Amino acid sequence: MSKTIIVEIHDRVGLIGLNRPEVYNALNDELMNALGTALDAFEADEQIGCVVITGSEKAFAAGADIAAMRSWDYMDVYKSDFITRNWERLKTFRKPVIAAVRGVALGGGCELAMMCDTVFAADSAKFALPEVRLAVIPGAGGTQRMPRAVGKAKAMDLCFTGRFMDAAEAERGGLVSRIYPADQVVDEALAAAAGIAQQSLPVLMMLKESVNRAFESPLNEGLLFERRTLHATFALADQKEGMAAFLEKRKPKFVNR
Repeated sequence: MSKTIIVEIHDRVGLIGLNRPEVYNALNDELMNALGTALDAFEADEQIGCVVITGSEKAFAAGADIAAMRSWDYMDVYKSDFITRNWERLKTFRKPVIAAVRGVALGGGCELAMMCDTVFAADSAKFALPEVRLAVIPGAGGTQRMPRAVGKAKAMDLCFTGRFMDAAEAERGGLVSRIYPADQVVDEALAAAAGIAQQSLPVLMMLKESVNRAFESPLNEGLLFERRTLHATFALADQKEGMAAFLEKRKPKFVNR
C-alpha cells in the first residue's frame, strides 16, 4: 500500500486518510492511484457499509500537485487522459462516502470533497477553487459540481476570484452539511458513518443512485427512476425485515440482501 494514504477499518466503516503532509496533501498520481485501489477494496468488501475520507488538521488537500504538472503540455495531459484516468474512481463508488474536511480544501482538494456524497467540515475549514490564478480552470468537476451545490452566482464568484470560502459560508451555501470543532469532525464523521452502515447496504446504494439522478435528469424522469427503485426495494429480504421490525418494535437485523 502506498504511504500517500492511510487506510483503517472501524467495524463497518472504512477510513481513508490522505497522507502527504509535507505538501498539504497535494494530489499526485501516486496518491490518486492509491485512493482508487483503497476504494476498490472497500467496494468489494461486503462488510463495509460507508467510507470516510479525510486529510490532516492543516489540509484536506491543497489541490493537484503543481510541481508535478508544471512542465506538462497539451499532449501530455491529453494522451495521459489527465484526471479522467485516475481521479474519477470516487465518482463511480457505489457506497456512501463522507468527506471530513479540516484545514484547506483547495482546487482539486475541494473538487475531491465535492465528489463525496456529503461534507462534514471543521469550523476552521476553508474551501476554494483558485485555478484562475494559475491560468487554468477547475478540471475535476469544480465548474460543474460547485454551481449545483451553491448556485450559479456564488460558483462564478468563487471561480472568477479564487477566494476562500469558510465553513460557515459553505454550510449556508449548501456545500457542507455539518460543521464541528476541528478536533471532533473526524470522530463525528465516523459516528455518522457507523449509523449509516447499520442500514441495508443495497438500499443505501439505491438511495445514492436515486439522489444522484436528481442532478442528471428532468424531474419526471427522476421521479420515474425513484418510483421504480422504490418498487425494487420490495424484492429485498431487508425490506421484509425492516417492516417486520418496525411493527414488532425491535431493531432490524439486516442481511444486506
